Amino acid sequence: MDIRKISIGADYKSGAMHYIVGQNVLGGSYLIQHIIYDNDSYKIWIIKGDEVLLWKEFRTTLPISLEYNINF
Repeated sequence: MDIRKISIGADYKSGAMHYIVGQNVLGGSYLIQHIIYDNDSYKIWIIKGDEVLLWKEFRTTLPISLEYNINF
């Protein structure tokens, strides 16, 4: 299943950081392309033109909440 959104932090509503596929980041110059689980961590990949970069990585020891794409 595709991860659509990841929230990092214990307090989901007021203290967590939220990252969503398609969200503009870094002043709007990059776009979140993928959120992928790999080797006990969640990785956020960003894109600008043809350039794809690993932007952030979160270990599974942190409080994490996930939302998945549901395609009907």
